[in-house]
Amino acid sequence: MGQRLEQGGLNMATTQVIRSEWTKIRSVASTVWTLSLAVVVTIGLGILISALSKNDFDNMDRQDQLSFDPTFISFAGMSLGQLAMIVFGVLVVSNEYSTGMIRTSLAAVPQRGNFMFSKIAVATGLCLAVGLVTSFVTFFLGQAMLGDLKASIGDPGVLRAVIGGGVYMTLIAMFSMGVAAMLRSPMLSLGILMPFFFLISNILGNVSATKKIGQYLPDQAGSKIMQVVTPIDDDAPYGPWGGLAIMVLWVVAALVGGYVLLKKRDA
Repeated sequence: MGQRLEQGGLNMATTQVIRSEWTKIRSVASTVWTLSLAVVVTIGLGILISALSKNDFDNMDRQDQLSFDPTFISFAGMSLGQLAMIVFGVLVVSNEYSTGMIRTSLAAVPQRGNFMFSKIAVATGLCLAVGLVTSFVTFFLGQAMLGDLKASIGDPGVLRAVIGGGVYMTLIAMFSMGVAAMLRSPMLSLGILMPFFFLISNILGNVSATKKIGQYLPDQAGSKIMQVVTPIDDDAPYGPWGGLAIMVLWVVAALVGGYVLLKKRDA
């Protein structure tokens, strides 16, 4: 009987922490704006690049036409949309450190694992909902711009790619949360994550000498889930699901690192 009461009290406490984290996220204007920006940039750029790709299709060489992936083209805005997801993930975790509120939060929730789990769970659920809606809207509007080049949601691999787009955005945010939990500083976290995704990853992935290393980075591996047509020059030793699994491993490593350091360090 006592064990049941203790378990019930723990569940109630976890529910209260989750509600508290939800209140924190929705009450901070910067986090709301970054998610909104992710939606607008991803959809807007996707529409623009899909329209430009349709107009340029006849001028492409034969190899590019054979590799043309209408589904993946509609996600072209994801490269900038993920920028906002990175900022969101960092702000969700590090805002309390920058304001000093982390001491109050940990005093209210001394079980640090419960505290971190609740924060990550709430932010992840929100990112997944926003990511899936963004991905589906981006796909349908992008295909409308492509006209007779468009793909259908019922075509082989397309639904997987569209759902994968939302999952990819979520994993990018989760990875950023893990890094922010380790570094605690929003400026330091963004100072590392931005160059990592927008400079280092692109260099390693496009230079022949380092391409085999670059294809195992989280963004390059994870983006495979959004591809339906495999590029002719693609020599990656994994497919869409393998790429997603590699990205998940990166995310798990970042979150575990954040949890371990949270447990060991003072607030």
